[in-house]
Amino acid sequence: MSVGEYEHEPVRGLPEYLPAGETLVWQGEPDWWTMARRVFHVRTVAIYFALIIAAHIGSQLYRGAPVGDVLLGSGWQLGLGLAAIGILAVLARAYARSTVYTLTDQRLVLRTGVALPMMVNIPLDMIMAADLRARGDGSGDIILTMDPESKLSYMMLWPNVRPWQFRPVQPSLRALTDVHAVAAALAGVVDSGGAERQQRPASEPMGSSALAGMS
Repeated sequence: MSVGEYEHEPVRGLPEYLPAGETLVWQGEPDWWTMARRVFHVRTVAIYFALIIAAHIGSQLYRGAPVGDVLLGSGWQLGLGLAAIGILAVLARAYARSTVYTLTDQRLVLRTGVALPMMVNIPLDMIMAADLRARGDGSGDIILTMDPESKLSYMMLWPNVRPWQFRPVQPSLRALTDVHAVAAALAGVVDSGGAERQQRPASEPMGSSALAGMS
């Protein structure tokens, strides 16, 4: 497994051309609006500010304040809420546009980062399991369980990690709109034996059975 900065991409999402014998299986990126809702919690923040503003308006009207004054006084809260939502949406779009997931028959490559772009190469034989977290709309995440010997940084990979899982760090493919298709592609690559893998004690090879739903 390797991690490094990149400046030039001969192929989108990859630090170099694929070597002979390696095949591109799938490439994609997070959906920015799904990331805004699920990773940056734009909807939760919007509901929070809506409740704060509603409570303020209700309290002032109950005290008999003029409607015009109440609405005018709530303007700064509305402006603050819109600013917060706007900033989170811009961040979500920036991270989604700067992230590319690439699956080959030998490795998974994560290109991520806005201010400090990074490339993370994960050989398939270091992935012990892949858990599918699907939503009702077909979107979702794929969360990877890594070999215990892998050394990954939560902050460096964020937001492409399982939230609040610091040890061990679990890299994740976030905010995928076609998560079931990507899970099938990942399982298919592993099941086909595209890469030579060593058997590990006290573990099972990752295959289609390892892609289990998460609550």
